[in-house]
Amino acid sequence: MSSALGRVLIIAGSDSGGGAGLQADLKTVTALGGYAATAVTAVTVQNTLGVTGVLPVPADMVMAQARAVLDDIGADALKTGMLGDIAMVETVAAILDSAAGIPAVVDPVMTAKGGAALLATDAMDAVRRLMVPRAWLLTPNVPEAEALTGLGIASLEDQQRAGEALLALGARAVLMKGGHLDGERVTDLLLTPEGETLFESARLETRHTHGTGCTLASACAAGLAQGLTLEAAVARAWAYVQEAIARAPGLGHGHGPLDHAWTLRGRT
Repeated sequence: MSSALGRVLIIAGSDSGGGAGLQADLKTVTALGGYAATAVTAVTVQNTLGVTGVLPVPADMVMAQARAVLDDIGADALKTGMLGDIAMVETVAAILDSAAGIPAVVDPVMTAKGGAALLATDAMDAVRRLMVPRAWLLTPNVPEAEALTGLGIASLEDQQRAGEALLALGARAVLMKGGHLDGERVTDLLLTPEGETLFESARLETRHTHGTGCTLASACAAGLAQGLTLEAAVARAWAYVQEAIARAPGLGHGHGPLDHAWTLRGRT
């Protein structure tokens, strides 16, 4: 029963505005029929206008949260988001090692939608060394992929090149997100050692895209937790996010949240 349900342990920061971070993750996993538990890495003060405060949770408390969940409820997939500093990266890497064999979706969160830094500059190498090789699926946006690889990305060919570099660093699969690139169409590229899959659609002209990265990664994790193949999990997650953006409720004065609960109301 638990495997069919899909248990996802989310290791991420809290967004007081509810549009990103573990709040978006919880909504997404639930909307897709899974069960979500959390280990909170940081408490942020934020809304659609930006992040104005960050309170890191001590690393030993994050470890304790994760162990409490894994030792009792268990997990069929893990999803990581905001980590913040080197100590947290090392702690979360240890959590992933303790859950060997459980698929881990790693979203290498570096900045908030409004531009606030969510990863210390000196923690970048730790993410590259410790998180990328532990990722069953790595989900970087363009700036994150550029920071991790040192490569410039301005085209689909550049996305392919950077994705291949991340596979070479040890990730089992990479979903290169293309939303930051210019153009009337948005292309995401899933790369594995076996091949590539394109996901493409017309760009939705909207300011309500807060939390899209968190939402996509947690949707992928939900699919993996429920036993979907990687390609099927990503395809369902991608379609879910597209609809959630299209149906965004228009909240806030800045980058508003998605409609995570659209599955509860159907497409009509």
